[in-house]
Amino acid sequence: MINSIRSEAVPANFIGPLALLFLVEFVRGAFLISYLPSYAVNILHFSVTTVGLAVTFHYLADTAVKCIFGYLLDRYPLRKIVRLGLSLSFIGLFSFLFIHHSWALIVSSTIFGIGISPVWLVCLSRVKEENRGAQMGLLYSFWLAGMGLGPVILNFFMDSSYAASYWFLVILWLVGWAASLTISNESTVQIDTIPLHRQWTMLKDKVKAIRLLLPGMVLQTMGASMLVPILPLFATKHLGLTNSQYSYVLLIGGACAVIGLIPLGKLLDKSGMKWFLVAGFGIFAISLYELTLTYSLKMAILWSIVLGISYSAVLPAWNTLLSYYVPENHEGLGWGIFSSVEGIGVIIGPILGGWFTDQFSDTVTVWISAGLFALISIFYLVFPSQILFKDSRTKEAEDRIYPI
Repeated sequence: MINSIRSEAVPANFIGPLALLFLVEFVRGAFLISYLPSYAVNILHFSVTTVGLAVTFHYLADTAVKCIFGYLLDRYPLRKIVRLGLSLSFIGLFSFLFIHHSWALIVSSTIFGIGISPVWLVCLSRVKEENRGAQMGLLYSFWLAGMGLGPVILNFFMDSSYAASYWFLVILWLVGWAASLTISNESTVQIDTIPLHRQWTMLKDKVKAIRLLLPGMVLQTMGASMLVPILPLFATKHLGLTNSQYSYVLLIGGACAVIGLIPLGKLLDKSGMKWFLVAGFGIFAISLYELTLTYSLKMAILWSIVLGISYSAVLPAWNTLLSYYVPENHEGLGWGIFSSVEGIGVIIGPILGGWFTDQFSDTVTVWISAGLFALISIFYLVFPSQILFKDSRTKEAEDRIYPI
């Protein structure tokens, strides 16, 4: 009985991509957050601006090619496309050994970002209709766990040797490439071969139907990414935390986000979508604002816990909602377009966050980020659900989004 329930919630063709996603995000998080900034500045003596550009171009490349890989995944064997992507990223990662100029660092980081998209898109396309909330929660648990554990674990290697840290990441990437050989080529749906222009027309119709959601897609990722370049400064100067205390706060908040994803995802399957979005974004905004009024480690930990839980409510709710607008039988292309739109905020956010901090202060940046999340929450609260979500795929889906 237990095994049957587990198999329904986690289909066999979902396990391999989840494990691969964990490895890929582990290496990416470790490289971009821990290894690249330290090695490029301390060993290669590049400027911090160069490092920022390298990270920006990494995510820009990842965002730009999602549409292309989405189209390829709809037309060619999944395993082949995933291997192609991982091979391209490996070239970028391996070429880091031969970097002596700042432009080469940016090019290497860009190539590294190109091949990661297929893994994410395959995971999203494996989510089943009847368990969307729970499986979205599981998917983001693996994503957050990999992204969060990567920098933390790599720091232990970096204390002893940069070389050991680098080769540790290379070996993990090769393990991931080998693991991609086990991914099934089966799709969750029967894919029809339709010309690209027809697929694009279908998707434009869906985008037009959810045009009211598009600002939220950009604003939420922009609000979150605004905090990336300023959080260490905010934690040490405003909150008065040491680096180790800051790490504890991040770990606790991240753990709460991961732990909350699956139960909240299951609750989402039985509850209304609207109130998950309203409460999740609203509590996230309040928590960010309260952090600016906090001056102790205990309160910082408390609000990081609240932030983590609210984050775990928003993620599966938002992506489950978007999943109803992805064209049937063309999940790869659909998720590719939506992910690209969300990626715009990821690219813009760090630049704005750095500018606001330079012009005003890190506290003002946190206030602006909190204000963006508050606006999103208020918008979903006051806007009629029947208009906002009127074009969801089925009547059954509508009932789940805004139950009577």
